[in-house]
Amino acid sequence: MEEHIERIIWTEDQILERVSELAFEISTDFKEKTTSLVVIGVATGAFMFLSDLVKKIKLPISVDFVRVESYGFGTESSGKPKISSDVKIDINGKHVILVEDIVDTGNTLFCLISHLESKGVCSVSVCTFLDKPARRKVHFEMVGGGKFYRGFECPDYFVVGYGMDFAELYRNLPYVGVLKPELYN
Repeated sequence: MEEHIERIIWTEDQILERVSELAFEISTDFKEKTTSLVVIGVATGAFMFLSDLVKKIKLPISVDFVRVESYGFGTESSGKPKISSDVKIDINGKHVILVEDIVDTGNTLFCLISHLESKGVCSVSVCTFLDKPARRKVHFEMVGGGKFYRGFECPDYFVVGYGMDFAELYRNLPYVGVLKPELYN
């Protein structure tokens, strides 16, 4: 699979160092709110990031997943995210950290934050592995004083690895790389 990667942007070591920094920041910010902290991973892309992150958070937490469909087969989002599998944990009155693999247009986050807010959460924070502000189309706001945690700002390339895929492939790469355009064009 390495022959499909144009170049590596973040190595496994760089990723793990940044994840540790994010976990420390979250642990510090939420140390007073530990009885009601729920970390929700956005499946499937965030599974590696979520796993590494929660192992390093030094607080009691609950973990759950939500699944949102917005891509289909290809590289462009439909722009109309749909929740296909909701959280199972009761999040009413809880502080929620939504863990994403990548934030680009903002459509998925806007949908998810609104959905979680409707369930009566105290706050919603977002922890995204990659942020692509150059592609932002929708403005979203945190709820209840929540924060936006960002692993890395990503240039506007089609990236795979560390949980992120193209056509369900490349998720198992331990680094983030740029997929060669001829493979998805």
